[in-house]
Amino acid sequence: MSAPDVFSPGRLGPVTLRNRTIKAATYEGLSHRGRVTQDLIDFHVAYARGGVGMTTVAYLAVDRDGRTDRHQVLWTDEAMPGLRALTDAVHAEGAAVSAQIGHGGPVAEPRGNRAPALAPSARYNVIAMNRSQEATVADLDRIVAAHGRAAARAVEAGFDAVEVHLGHNYLASAFLSPKLNHREDGYGGGLRNRARLAREIMRAVRDAVGDRIAIVAKMNMDDGAPGGFWLDEAIPVAQWLEADGTLDALEMTSGSSLLNPMYLFKGDVPLDEFAGVMPQPVKAGVKLIGHRLLKSYPYSDGFLLEDAKQIRAAVDLPMILLGGVTSRAVMDTAMAEGFGFVAMARALLREPDLVHRMQADADRTSLCIHCNKCMPTNYTGTRCVLVDRRTTRSASWGKPEGYAGTPAEPSGEWDASHRAG
Repeated sequence: MSAPDVFSPGRLGPVTLRNRTIKAATYEGLSHRGRVTQDLIDFHVAYARGGVGMTTVAYLAVDRDGRTDRHQVLWTDEAMPGLRALTDAVHAEGAAVSAQIGHGGPVAEPRGNRAPALAPSARYNVIAMNRSQEATVADLDRIVAAHGRAAARAVEAGFDAVEVHLGHNYLASAFLSPKLNHREDGYGGGLRNRARLAREIMRAVRDAVGDRIAIVAKMNMDDGAPGGFWLDEAIPVAQWLEADGTLDALEMTSGSSLLNPMYLFKGDVPLDEFAGVMPQPVKAGVKLIGHRLLKSYPYSDGFLLEDAKQIRAAVDLPMILLGGVTSRAVMDTAMAEGFGFVAMARALLREPDLVHRMQADADRTSLCIHCNKCMPTNYTGTRCVLVDRRTTRSASWGKPEGYAGTPAEPSGEWDASHRAG
């Protein structure tokens, strides 16, 4: 059969997207005190209006101690009206909307959360300058159940899909990594044990939502760190998840927010910009040894395609290609290689209406230059610095219609911390 047109409708579990383009999860830095703001709604409406089939809200922690920033949206009663306002606004533009859910684990921000960062094994995080503690089995049971509750709430809030974060050495990904998981119980040792938490999480999500919304997993192929999780282990884990029947689609990613943050992004490392938004003593650390912790990797279009093709060959699940999707040529290659969808992040930050532009002109390519200066902006509201040169949060932040919470106020009180993506 011929490959589908990327701009034709695509079936994702029980949901039909108007086309096969997805705004990838990129932490927006636009929530406030655990609730939605009007700026967060406007952020996603721009991509819906710009033509994507689905936009992904990132990152919605399943529990308070799983947040990578203390202002991230939590699945509380108070947050639900704002989440419903967001999904209604995206739907009004004809697009679907997904909620990225997960638990930060060792990438979580313990100071802002006022709770320890949890990990498969205790470890010091050099980048964040904090120590994580070993999660107990009771902790894991609580977190698995929290994923199910979050997914059920996503249905209630009007989301069309959930994307479960199994990558970047967040909690489930950290358990998969032999470099980070030194446990000797049923969650450590061999790959089946290390994959147990991810599989339990996905089962809880499926049991909670059934086939009411689509379920996507974002999973690492490669941690980008010697001794970490790699493709040879990712393939059987993907096959186990498929056999479990808990997924509608799989999106492969790479890199570790804990060990090698730039491995996913490729391109330039904006050290000065990172240092500029960090508090002391992290600022001094970035200036002193940032070049050793934040490594630069050459960018190329479709840079995850070759590895993702090996997963594609091993499973029958629909797959979403992420990484360097910047042109119609990359999209068409993905479709020809058997991928059902493509996901874009930086390219859409540069041009929210890029999908419409590509539909009008097949030769149109992204204007993104892969400088990665958008990355530090998630401390002040994620954006392309070549388009929007704001240095503070928007003064327009307020409560969306139906939102009963306290209006957000731009201020300097925000903690520097790791961000999801």
